[in-house]
Amino acid sequence: MRGLQWFNALSAGATPVEGLPASLRVADGQAGRFIAVVTDEHNRFPRARNGEVGLLEGWGLAKAVDEAIARGDKRPIIAIVDVPSQAYGRREEALGIHQALAAAADAYARARLAGHPVIALLVGKAMSGAFLAHGYQANRLIALRDPGVMVHAMGKASAARVTLRSVEELETLAASVPPMAYDIDSYASLGLLWETLSVSRIEQPTPEDVARVRECLAAAIKDITATDLSGRLGAPHRAASSHVRQLLREQW
Repeated sequence: MRGLQWFNALSAGATPVEGLPASLRVADGQAGRFIAVVTDEHNRFPRARNGEVGLLEGWGLAKAVDEAIARGDKRPIIAIVDVPSQAYGRREEALGIHQALAAAADAYARARLAGHPVIALLVGKAMSGAFLAHGYQANRLIALRDPGVMVHAMGKASAARVTLRSVEELETLAASVPPMAYDIDSYASLGLLWETLSVSRIEQPTPEDVARVRECLAAAIKDITATDLSGRLGAPHRAASSHVRQLLREQW
């Protein structure tokens, strides 16, 4: 429920956007368009009832962002991220979840390239294809500092099965290999976060918490001067990526 709590707090007084799935919350305010994926126990797709990003959510996100682009005012887009996973299921695969999530990612990227300041605020889990579809294409990534805020390609149990290790072994490995870790400090060491913030009550934000996050969002929007993602390559743990890009530019 973190995503919903922060959406309600940050979009207070904003105008709700109708015509979208019940698992999406979208509102237009002075600060921009706020977008969040929330739980929906009545979702027609059972695999997407706990905040996962599935078919309806992927296409709904694309519609919400495309509508913002169509307005032509380059308003900021703030993606509030609390997504435990993409929706895994046979129906999702048969009906093209890859296309739905790709449409969402494409819409965010087109908004960024069109000059919309796109900010992703991580308030909970940011996992797998769900994060790629909702938030990862942002100009700036901001994370709240809390053990419940995690970023990874998959959950620990799934990662353990894929790598044929125990969860405990994975946690030991993550201590020396930052990309294997789930905590925000390890993710920040990869250079992908613009800022991390501490708040007093992440589950139910106080007025002071909301004011601090709003101030950070405003600063992030003001800081954006380009439409690309080159700012993510400056961290020491991204040195190899930077070198590869340099060689590609030289050779191509």
